[in-house]
Amino acid sequence: MPQPTPRNPTLYTVTADALVAVDFNPRTGNRPPGPYRRLFSTPGTRAFTAGNLLARLPMGMFSVSAVVMIAGTRGSYALAGAVTATGLAATALVAPWTARLVDRYGQARIAVPATLLAALGSLTLLLCVRDEAPAWTLFASYAATATTPNLGGMSRARWAHLLRDDPKSLHTANSFEQAVDELCFMLGPVLAAFLCGTFFPEAGTLAGVVLLVTGMLLFVAQRSTEPPAGERAGRGTASLLRTPGIPPLLAVCLAMGAVFGAMEVVTIAFADAKGHRSAAGAVLGLQAAGSCAAGLLYGALKPTGPARERYVRCVAAMTALLTLPLLAASLTGSLWLLAGALLIAGMATAPTMVTGMTLVQERTPEGRVNEGMTLAVTGLLGGIAAGSALGGRLAEHASATAGYGVPVTAAAVALMIALASFGRQHPVASAGR
Repeated sequence: MPQPTPRNPTLYTVTADALVAVDFNPRTGNRPPGPYRRLFSTPGTRAFTAGNLLARLPMGMFSVSAVVMIAGTRGSYALAGAVTATGLAATALVAPWTARLVDRYGQARIAVPATLLAALGSLTLLLCVRDEAPAWTLFASYAATATTPNLGGMSRARWAHLLRDDPKSLHTANSFEQAVDELCFMLGPVLAAFLCGTFFPEAGTLAGVVLLVTGMLLFVAQRSTEPPAGERAGRGTASLLRTPGIPPLLAVCLAMGAVFGAMEVVTIAFADAKGHRSAAGAVLGLQAAGSCAAGLLYGALKPTGPARERYVRCVAAMTALLTLPLLAASLTGSLWLLAGALLIAGMATAPTMVTGMTLVQERTPEGRVNEGMTLAVTGLLGGIAAGSALGGRLAEHASATAGYGVPVTAAAVALMIALASFGRQHPVASAGR
C-alpha cells in the first residue's frame, strides 16, 4: 500500500562534499512577544487602559469646545481666551494638591469626587453660556474644572506599581503613555470642532463630560491594578520642590511648555497669514503625529545609558529639530513645507517627555509618584501659558515667521538647564528610596 507523502517534506541534496537537508515543516516554537504585547499581557492592564483612554480624550476637547461655545454665543474670542486661560491657571494651582490627595488616600476615593466636581463645572459653564449669565460666572465655572485628576499621572503610577521590578517594560509603558497623550491632543480638538460644528455649540462640552465621567468610573473600577494608598505619602508632607533633582526637571518642563504654547499660536498665525487658517489644526496635528509615532518606536527600543544622559541628548535633539520650522517659514514661506518640518520636529517630543518622566519617577519619593508627575505637568502648563502669550505678541507685532524663534529659544534654554543639571557625570541620589 503506498505511503502518503508528507505535506511539508524534508528535501535532501548533495554538494561536492556534504549532504544538505532542507526542512519545509513549520516551526513549532513560539515567537517571543513584542514589547507592547508583553506589556499588556499583565493582568488588568487592558481594562484600566481602556477606561483611561476614554477619560483622557476630553483633555484635548474641553478648551476648544469652550472657545467655540463662548465665542459663538458671546461673539468675543478675547472673552473665550480669558476664560480658558483662567482654567489653565487654576489647574496649575489645584492639580498638585489633587495629586497629593490621590497618592495619600487612593485613586478611587479621590479621583471620582474630583472628576464629578470638574464635570459639574463644565455643565455649569454650558448652562451659563446658554442662558447668557454674567461673564464672571463663566470664569468661576471653568475654574471649577481644575479639580480634574491628572489621568496620565494616575495611569503611569499604576504602571510604576505593576512594573517596579522590570525597568525595561516600565520604559515601554511610559513611552506608550506619552504616545496616548499625543494621540488625545491630536484627536480631541478635531472631535470637538466636529461636534460643535455639526450639531450645536455645546455638543463638544457635553460629549467631553460624558466621556470623562464614564472613562474615570471604568478606570477606578479596576482595583487590582491600583497602587496602594501611600503610607509614605501620608508621612511625606514636605514639598517635592525641595527634593534633590526635582527643581531642575520642573525648570526644563517650564521651558518645554513654552515651546509647545508658542508653536501652537505661531502656527495658527502663520497659516492665517497665508490664507489657510482652517488648515492650522491639521498642520499642528502632524507635529503630534510625529511625536506619537516616535513615542511608540522609542518604547520598543531598549534604553541604553543613564536616564539623565539620555535626557540631555533628547533635549539637544529637540532643540536642533526645532530649527526646521523656523527655516521652513523664513526661507520658503510655504505652509506645506512647514507642515513637513513640524512632522519631523515633533519626533523629538515624545522621547524627551518619556525620559523626563522617567527621571521624575526616579527622583520622587515612594508613594508620591502621581504628585511628582503632576508637578511636571503643572510646569508644562505654566510654560504653555507663557509661550502662548510671548509667541502671540511676537507674531502680532513682528511677524508669524519671527514667532518661530520663540520655540527655538525656549528649547535652547531647556538644553542649557539640562546640561547644567544633568550633564555632570555623578548621579543625583534618588530621594526617599
